[in-house]
Order: sequence, then structure tokens, then C-alpha cells
Amino acid sequence: MKRITVPFKADPPDGDGVEDLAWGQREIWTAMVRQEWWLPIGYARAVPAGTTVEDLVEEVRYMMGRYPTLRTTLRYDPDGVTRQVVAGSGEIEVEVVDAADDEDPAAVADAARQRYWDGEYDLVHGLPIWIAIIRHRGVPTHLVTVMSHLVLDAFGGLVMLDEVVSRPEEPTAMPPREQVRWQSSPAGQRQNAAALRYWEKVLSTVPARRFPHRHEPRSPRHWEARFRSPAAHLALRVLAARTKVDASPLLLATFAIAMGRHTGINPVAVQVVVNNRFRPGLARSMSPLSQTGICAIDLAGLTIDDAVRLTARQAIAAYKHAYYNPSDVDDLVARLAAERGEELDLACFFNDRRIDVRDQEAGPAPTPEQVRAALPHSTFEWSRQRDTSFERMFAHIEDVPDMMAITIAGDTHYMSPGDLEAVVRGMEAVAVEAAFDPAATTGIPASGSSR
Repeated sequence: MKRITVPFKADPPDGDGVEDLAWGQREIWTAMVRQEWWLPIGYARAVPAGTTVEDLVEEVRYMMGRYPTLRTTLRYDPDGVTRQVVAGSGEIEVEVVDAADDEDPAAVADAARQRYWDGEYDLVHGLPIWIAIIRHRGVPTHLVTVMSHLVLDAFGGLVMLDEVVSRPEEPTAMPPREQVRWQSSPAGQRQNAAALRYWEKVLSTVPARRFPHRHEPRSPRHWEARFRSPAAHLALRVLAARTKVDASPLLLATFAIAMGRHTGINPVAVQVVVNNRFRPGLARSMSPLSQTGICAIDLAGLTIDDAVRLTARQAIAAYKHAYYNPSDVDDLVARLAAERGEELDLACFFNDRRIDVRDQEAGPAPTPEQVRAALPHSTFEWSRQRDTSFERMFAHIEDVPDMMAITIAGDTHYMSPGDLEAVVRGMEAVAVEAAFDPAATTGIPASGSSR
């Protein structure tokens, strides 16, 4: 393995600069600290035949010059604030890894990606990106790029991949330092104030706890599993056709009902991850913009159809108010907890991170017979256990065609492995019940629960 040093300069020139973290950066940085991990994001990408090492070096130089987040490090200041330091120029080292003649270069590329994924970043003294060129018999086959989540989110990654090919002439859209300037403006402060009012209103309606009790400590403490259900996918198509609700709020509704049934806690409060790219100027920003919106859903005494429609309305309100200063929300939660005299636990998250499969298919709705026939094909498997932290509960919706695909992770001190499995299987049960019976209910009594 050898290394190539690639010099870069900001293009257009923007100079060195120190600034507060933008709201999206601050949110993901807080999650990284809480989860004790730098939350890598990246890929091993096959390159077109005929691509040279020089071509890939030029691509790296272009990325580093165009995107300020790739040139950003952190600074811990004496006032306790973490700030971003953006370099106007610098150098990055690119590894060149040669696969043996009898090795699969795709496997070698994935091994390099995993090595970076498992590595330790120094986000103060080092750039937040690792890059490798994979060669097989002297010819480049893959470019491996792994970054800290402080650089971008999944939608920002799509922007970068597109622009590396299209090479637009106009400057990159609203980088974080520009975001900070807007967030500090009167318009930004009005947005923040409206979000804080919404959060306070919602939090005044929900029980303090998301989980009914704590479990005996176990090690590894944090568990993650994958659930795949073709039956739920078919059932959700039936429900979507009947309720006229899009797939994402449908999935959120099934999650909320499953949580409410399993924990007995209602209203169900969930932090929903929102990409924020519908906001002016942010659609093409190569930066982390996702934040969570708080969504409280009172499921008591409702049919599943009505719960789905209610969830869709509540989700829109959550999306609207998911752009804010995370430090101000933290202060708000701390104040409300002090007023209530108990911890206000909001560590239940829902993230629809699908990109390719966002809407239900057109065509006739599946029949009950088709849904029943698919039920035996559901799968559940544990994928990771570790002692470093996940959140207490995090459900991710994945891009898998023809499946309701969920990755669920949790802190087993709050949600046991059996609880985690029960929730995803409960989501399947909710979808199937509703597909078979438009009058099916949430199963949560009209009196609710205040636990």
C-alpha cells in the first residue's frame, strides 16, 4: 500500500474561518457524543473502466476544493462551545491499495471501507474523511470514501455523487457557515422560536417516560436487529390505497401503534428524523441538515385507519418544526423536566432513511390471500451487540424492495431484546390487521395511560 498526497484549495476561495456549528452539525455532533461513536457514512464505489489513478486524484482534489465540510475540523473553546474550523487550503493523503491477482477487488474495497468505518477519527487535528483507491492488476477498480457524519447526511451524499460527475459551475449550495449566518438572522430566530413553542406545546401533553420499566443490566448492553416482512409491505399497500396516506407516515403510524400496545404508554411520543431539504436554499447543500421533530400521537380509542390519518397530520407539524437550535431544545427539555420533577425521556427515534423506495407501488391492492401467503417469509435476525451506546430506541426504515425492512436498535436496560423484537413484529401485526379489517382498532383503551 502506498499513499498519495493531494493538495487542495477552496474553489471558489473562501479562506480559513472559525464559526459556531450550524444546527444540523450541532445535532449530529451531540448524537456522536451521546453514542460514543463518530457515526461514519460512506461507500466503496466501482469506477468506470479506463479510469486512471490521476483521474481519481483529480476527483479527490475537486471534492476537497468544492465542499467546505470536507475541510472542516473541530475546536473545543474555553467557553465550553465546540466550533468548526474551515480550512481554505491543505493536503489530504489518499491510500492506494493493490488487490492480489486472485482477490476480488470489490471485496478488497469493502474491507478498506470497513477498516475506515471501524477506525478512530481525530476530528480536531485531522480531516473528517478517509479515501482509498483500489487497484487490481495495476488498474483502478474502486474509490473508497468514508466520512464522519459531521460532513454530510445521506441526501448530501447524493448531491456530492451527482456533482462529482456533472461538475456544476455555480458554487455549492448553502454550506454550514452560510447556514449559521441565516440561523442568526431575524428570520432564523423566528424559525427557532416557533419550533421551541411547538416542542413545549407537544411535550406538555405526553407522559414523561417512553419505556415502562428498566431491565436488569446485561453485557453487551446495546443490541441491533434486522426485520424483513413482505407481508407487511403488501398490507401497507392495502392501507395506503384505503387511507390515501403516503408510505412514510403509514410506517410511523404502525410503529407508534406497536409501541403503544407493547409499552402501554399513550400518547406515544417519537422523535422523527427530518431531512430539512424542503427548506429554501437547502435542497442541494452538501452538509448534515437532518434534525428530529417531536411527534405525539394519541392513539386511544381510534381505528387504525383513523390513527394513520392522525399520524400523517402530526408528522407534518413535526417536519415543519424540525429546524432549530438543538441547545435551546435541550434547555427547554431540562426546564420542563425540572418543573415536572422527573426525567423527561425522549429517547425514542424513528428514521425513514429510504431514498430509492419512497412511495407505494401503483396498481391493484394486494388481496388478503396474498398477504397471508407472505406471512411465513418474515425474517428477524440480530446483527450487532455492543457496550458503546445506541439510543434507548431507534427504528430505521431501510431501502429494500418489496419488503417492510426495519433496523431496530436499543438499550437493553430500557427495551430488552424481547421488547425490541416484539415492537417490529407488532408493526407487522398492525399492518396485517388493518389490511384485513378497516374497522380494526389500535387496541389502546379510550382512557389511555399516564405512566
